[in-house]
Amino acid sequence: MLALVFFFSTIDVFLVLYSYDGSIEGLFSAVSFILRNECDPSSVVLQKHGGLLFEDERFIATDQARADELVRRFSRAFPENARDVVACIHAEEEGLETSLLHYIHLVAIHGGAVSAHLAHPAVHEIRRHARRVRRELHRFKGLLRFQELEDGTFLARMEPDVNIIQPLSRYFIRRLRTQQWFIYDVRRSLVSRWDQERLEFGTLQSFRHPDVSVEEEEVQALWKTFFDHVTIPERHNERCQKSFMPMKYWKYLVEKGG
Repeated sequence: MLALVFFFSTIDVFLVLYSYDGSIEGLFSAVSFILRNECDPSSVVLQKHGGLLFEDERFIATDQARADELVRRFSRAFPENARDVVACIHAEEEGLETSLLHYIHLVAIHGGAVSAHLAHPAVHEIRRHARRVRRELHRFKGLLRFQELEDGTFLARMEPDVNIIQPLSRYFIRRLRTQQWFIYDVRRSLVSRWDQERLEFGTLQSFRHPDVSVEEEEVQALWKTFFDHVTIPERHNERCQKSFMPMKYWKYLVEKGG
């Protein structure tokens, strides 16, 4: 019992507890406030409002101007590290706020040399989640399949493990700039739309798959025929195939019956 009391007393003395409203703007507002006002940001715990173990949290209100300034200055000074931070936000992992705060603080101190501190818990965690997001993004750049609809637009559906619809959509602007298309994240009900001029993001309350064009049906039939004919039965190795392309990606692949 005495050890338990001592443990809580130690945390209460050495840790400063902050919370924010849960938005991305609120997160960067809080990080900016803490870096400006705390002598030792490494002793700060940051979480969403209402998620702290203790009640003596200090709530930081969202300040859009402060958030924008932090993002602008950090991205300009440390572009590679800024990409790690953005990737971690796309990871949608709960409880990363404190690690993001400590990572940004360490980068502000060490710059690019923060890579020499991979043993630090915050650096290790941020880099791990950033790699996970980049790996998922890389896979969908090659595996996302568009279908031509009756009205001439194109639709691609996906169910990624992380929220990559924004960077993936920007990638396909360069690849399919002259087409009109939609990308639909089924798991999160998120959708992006490119109309040859603007990229827009939104949400869908319900979804009914529209009919594909006659040309699309013909192309799919030809692709399945090609896939079946280039397959060498004697070299079929499903285990190896799954290691390069896990089954969770097969759902929307034409050659796999998607």
